[in-house]
Amino acid sequence: MKGMSCCGMSSTAGADDGYEVIRMEKAKGSCSLCEEYAERHKAKPVAVMSCDGACLRGEISRQAANILCHTLAPEKTVRICLGGAFTKDTGQRDLVRQAQRLLALEGCAVNCSSRMMAGAIEGLEPEIVRTDRFCDFDRKLFGSDEMPPEEIQAHARVVAQKIAATL
Repeated sequence: MKGMSCCGMSSTAGADDGYEVIRMEKAKGSCSLCEEYAERHKAKPVAVMSCDGACLRGEISRQAANILCHTLAPEKTVRICLGGAFTKDTGQRDLVRQAQRLLALEGCAVNCSSRMMAGAIEGLEPEIVRTDRFCDFDRKLFGSDEMPPEEIQAHARVVAQKIAATL
């Protein structure tokens, strides 16, 4: 089927409007654990969403977001489930909407997480943090398998520490 993927999503590019339209089947259910998590963390002032790409830059960004939210500043930050916030209008999306400060940790200039969420929440303007700018590594590397896990973790910790200093 032309334009369809195995998960029932299709995309068509607008002629000259600068948008891509994505048809996605509505979620038939929700995860009670995800909803409980959102409820527990809704009072935190800073919501953090991140690029979750399979590339090296996305992996550094993802790990930095986790270190920031779960280790360095857990009392101030809540880690957003990007998939949950993007694909259904429930607690995760509410965390994004209600945050006093919304950080989008982006691994590269494509800005996937902030673009995705701006498509789900009209007028959304998160603070974009380009995490690859905080790291010094071989820019020819792409895959997360092209750098040792310990080195990825070290880069992620540096990124998280620099962001934590701004909170």
